[in-house]
Amino acid sequence: MQTVDASCQPWPQPVGPVAFRLEKEPKLKLSLETVNRGDVIIVHCEGRIVYRDEAAELSRVVGAAFGHSNKLVLDLSGVTSIDSAGIGELVLLQTSAQNKNVAFKCAGPNALVRNLLELTNLDSVLDLRPSLDVALDSFRDEQVCADC
Repeated sequence: MQTVDASCQPWPQPVGPVAFRLEKEPKLKLSLETVNRGDVIIVHCEGRIVYRDEAAELSRVVGAAFGHSNKLVLDLSGVTSIDSAGIGELVLLQTSAQNKNVAFKCAGPNALVRNLLELTNLDSVLDLRPSLDVALDSFRDEQVCADC
């Protein structure tokens, strides 16, 4: 049988949020900026489009923009990651745009986002453009063609 030395002190235990690894992080990891360029609304996305708050905020901002223009570009060039909820949100936005007669384009997805959209065959559903400039030019091309 071993004896216990009563003079031994236990390691100090952390107290508060650190004890549970609850360091404060910014609530939203998605920044959205809306800009008008002529008759086109551009929504710049910076961060991640993931389940819950980020996907809901994207839906809120883009949904509000649908009421102000019939042309919208979602700039995905600043999106660092997207999950199934984010992909689902893009599908819902596409459906909502069609129902409201809004021309909706997604621009500048990085390789990760583009690959996920290709794997899920959403590249055939969404109007994907390689860059914001190409997406904006496509609206001009459509307008010229409509005058033909």
